[in-house]
Amino acid sequence: MPTTFHEIPRERPATPLLDRAETPVGLRRLAESELETLADELRQYLLYSVGQTGGHFGAGLGVIELTIALHYIFDTPDDRLVWDVGHQAYPHKILTGRRERMGSLRQKDGLAAFPRRSESEYDTFGVGHSSTSISAALGMAIAAKLQNSRRKAVAVIGDGALTAGMAFEALNHASDVKANMLVVLNDNDMSISKNVGGLSNYLAKIISSRTYSSMREGSKKILSRLPGAWEIARKVEEHAKGMLVPGTLFEELGWNYVGPIDGHDLPTLLATLRNMRDLEGPQFLHVVTKKGKGFAPAEADPIGYHAITKLEPIKTAASEEPKKVSGPKYSAVFGQWLCDMAAADPRLVGITPAMKEGSDLVAFADKFPERYFDVAIAEQHAVTLAAGMACDGAKPVVAIYSTFLQRAYDQLIHDVAVQHLDVLFAIDRAGLVGEDGPTHAGSFDISYLRCIPGMLVMTPSDENELRQMLTTGYHFDGPAAVRYPRGSGPNTPIDPALESLEIGKGLVRRRGQKTALLVFGVQLAEALKVGETLDATVVDMRFVKPLDEALVRELTASHELLVTIEENVIMGGAGSAVSEFLAQQGLLKPVLHLGLPDSYVEHAKPAQMLAECGLDEAGIEAAVRQRLAQLPT
Repeated sequence: MPTTFHEIPRERPATPLLDRAETPVGLRRLAESELETLADELRQYLLYSVGQTGGHFGAGLGVIELTIALHYIFDTPDDRLVWDVGHQAYPHKILTGRRERMGSLRQKDGLAAFPRRSESEYDTFGVGHSSTSISAALGMAIAAKLQNSRRKAVAVIGDGALTAGMAFEALNHASDVKANMLVVLNDNDMSISKNVGGLSNYLAKIISSRTYSSMREGSKKILSRLPGAWEIARKVEEHAKGMLVPGTLFEELGWNYVGPIDGHDLPTLLATLRNMRDLEGPQFLHVVTKKGKGFAPAEADPIGYHAITKLEPIKTAASEEPKKVSGPKYSAVFGQWLCDMAAADPRLVGITPAMKEGSDLVAFADKFPERYFDVAIAEQHAVTLAAGMACDGAKPVVAIYSTFLQRAYDQLIHDVAVQHLDVLFAIDRAGLVGEDGPTHAGSFDISYLRCIPGMLVMTPSDENELRQMLTTGYHFDGPAAVRYPRGSGPNTPIDPALESLEIGKGLVRRRGQKTALLVFGVQLAEALKVGETLDATVVDMRFVKPLDEALVRELTASHELLVTIEENVIMGGAGSAVSEFLAQQGLLKPVLHLGLPDSYVEHAKPAQMLAECGLDEAGIEAAVRQRLAQLPT
């Protein structure tokens, strides 16, 4: 069994076996008797490397043995190994030739936080959102069959990701086409079964063996000649297994279910995977692991150790600098508003797709448990659930990341907007999010929201505006969205009152000459600095839809250049709304659109990403100066 560590090592540990297993080819040269020692070394190295960079943590510790076993038994990369989400893929990265680059993880031009096809041939499918692995592996299995290839396809999915409807759609389809593939369910929360121990491990070895499979197929041939005999035998087998293992659901879907087995028991893992590797048809292996396994603090607090920041150098009291005062996180402002509004209006309900901590609904869940709904990783269901609630008098608030709302776009249009239902979307992580990269960036929500008829779309520039806009959207007759970024605001004083804004009205924050900076969101602070330097007018537009058309008309008449600024893709964004209005009105005026480019902005620190996109103070000033120089004199 794995060694338990109690602290993150600051010095690189000695790893003689891991040094010989730089790739799966080297790993497969090791004796099976050496693999448990290798697991200890890999666990200790993971602790060290994530301590240097920060990143997802607990899930990777939980799949050390599973990762070793999969690469040991399957001929990767020829056999396709698909990880779901990728939070647990750090051990996979270390074992697939990237150990010496782990120090660059999540940094600009370094390793990605998730599996990425362009990074390694062992990363067979790029991930970031959950619940995609079974569909992707099924596609690979079908492709192999069409090519008459014997390569295998394996999907590793967590019990949380299995809550998504997409996973069950894939399970159903794989059974229908009798795909030769393996799904490994990594159950690290005992949400499906606690039935792990010697008996279940023993049964798993039997059920997955060639002998059992051959006997089962032989019995099927014999009994199928007798009317009804095979069906009776099948049900007897199913119920016998169901009394000991929780696989009835998967068996009913047409999968050969094996498990649950201890995911930290390497000998059992190796034996079971070896038995299942060459079985025909859809195979399902249920392993139970412990998130944070081998690191005592993470085992005790798997949520708190889902991810960590990097270890900072030890400082003396004399060398410590005073901390800068920053405002509250935008998600915390939302969480406080939700509690305040819930206390004022008993109709309010809060909905989140598995982002209770991330979206800061913890206090709301504690204070109003009967009005709090965590639907798990099921964004589509979250939105239609809200629509159903709104139909019958509730006032739902859906707290959701911008990138995750993309997964429920049809429900947003079909189930909420078309029916003009009162649903408020609190859209967290709008704009660039930093080290998690393009799969998690909220780059598109202004563009995909503003084209929906009847939608109210708001972009706060600070914490107080966020609170006011949440109230405005809550009282709006129809669907409304407030999009706000990750991180902290500029520490603007917050009015505790639940006051609404006048819909569709921007606010001039500075009067200047020649140039007007129209800001949609949190770039207002940078724009005000540029406004001082260039003596430009600076406007907090606040509303993307409806646009403050009267203000745009007035600015067009009084300025030589309009500059729109947003942390969203330029194409179809808030700046496009301004240009569309000017074209519609026949108003000719030079316009400069600043925002995210027509490309995926790679992972880096948020400040680096904003500078790369020209959305920091220096970038905005330079772009405006360049455009002003092009104006006719």
